[in-house]
Amino acid sequence: MIQAENQTDVVVIGGGPSGTAAATIIAQRGYRVTLFERDHFPRFHVGESLIPYCYPTIKRLGLLDKMKTSHFTKKYGVQFINEHGKLSEPFRFEQYDPHERSQTWQVLRSEFDQLMLDNARAHGVIAHEGARVMDVETEGDRVVGVKVKCEGEETKTVRASVVVDASGQSSMMIDRMNLRQWDPDLKKAAIWSYFKGAKREPGLDAGGTIVIQTQGKKGWFWYIPLHDGVVSVGVVADFDYLFRNRDTKDPEALFHQEVARCPGVQPRIAGAECCGEYRVLKEYSYKASKAAGDGWVLVGDAFGFLDPLYSSGVLLALTSAEMAGDAIADALDVNDPSEARLRAWEPLHLKAMNRMRTLVRAFYDGLNFGQLVRENPDKKHLITDILIGNLFKDEVDELWPLIEELRNEEMASVMSGN
Repeated sequence: MIQAENQTDVVVIGGGPSGTAAATIIAQRGYRVTLFERDHFPRFHVGESLIPYCYPTIKRLGLLDKMKTSHFTKKYGVQFINEHGKLSEPFRFEQYDPHERSQTWQVLRSEFDQLMLDNARAHGVIAHEGARVMDVETEGDRVVGVKVKCEGEETKTVRASVVVDASGQSSMMIDRMNLRQWDPDLKKAAIWSYFKGAKREPGLDAGGTIVIQTQGKKGWFWYIPLHDGVVSVGVVADFDYLFRNRDTKDPEALFHQEVARCPGVQPRIAGAECCGEYRVLKEYSYKASKAAGDGWVLVGDAFGFLDPLYSSGVLLALTSAEMAGDAIADALDVNDPSEARLRAWEPLHLKAMNRMRTLVRAFYDGLNFGQLVRENPDKKHLITDILIGNLFKDEVDELWPLIEELRNEEMASVMSGN
């Protein structure tokens, strides 16, 4: 049941990683938090790979020991397979970042999200499942609460000083406030499923993510080993390439057409049993024009999503939730949940998000990262910083002119026919 007084300090919409992280941090700061989740957990979600810099937020939330003792697959690094099927040497995080965080995890999101929700409740968050937020309540330009319908109850109004929208890519507030800005350069789509008995690398590399290019570099596959012998396998490419001018619209058929164009993935799933449906996500790259207003905040995918490449989704969800959670608590400390205070974290988050976006775009533009490292060996640690999620380090901006220079050289080479 909803609190009888229908009044709380903060309402959080959505029980995924960003919602539960923000809720937990605000509750840790001593405020009453009520969370409404539309579904009943456990529920399916994609985005299974954690990168090293998820560690600080997981530790702050009090989840580190539970993650260490979990059965989630341990992830020590990543590998790449080129369009001809050649496997790279392992890129092991500890080699470049000798820290406890260098061992991270591949998670089954239904279980990880349940862990996060249970942890929020343990910190005093009042969390309701099967609760659908129907609308936000406003007074002038200020959001002052939500209308919510819990199963078996009438729609009620719950007032709050701040409403946090953490409801993911289907965010209610981003569209109702006309804030969504689609990324004009990342019009991608993904098709994926799950395979039991697919090949794994030996030893420490058994749990590593593998990024596999298709022939002609039309797209790439993610390959994420989960526990219980299951591997998440998905293809990402331009939306138009994947879905237009094809002889079928069936996701399974389209997926296997791309498998046939990918020597790196074919032997890995040969003989494996598909143990899930084939799922599709289309044109998912966007961000909101602003992260907050008077009495409201967007976090995680409700604010924006980049791309599956480099597994930045959960990282940006957690870091945005942590920064926003502190900004909300700071605003409540002085009884001023104004837009200026609630957006205080936004510039730093955007800087981090844009850094990852630049590296993602460079990959899709065909940048040869090996050549970048060979020509700039003293900058290799900066590429490493982005790949492990250290996106808040200003020094990494030294990479962008070097990447642009290399891109221009490649374009000139193509134009000259060399």
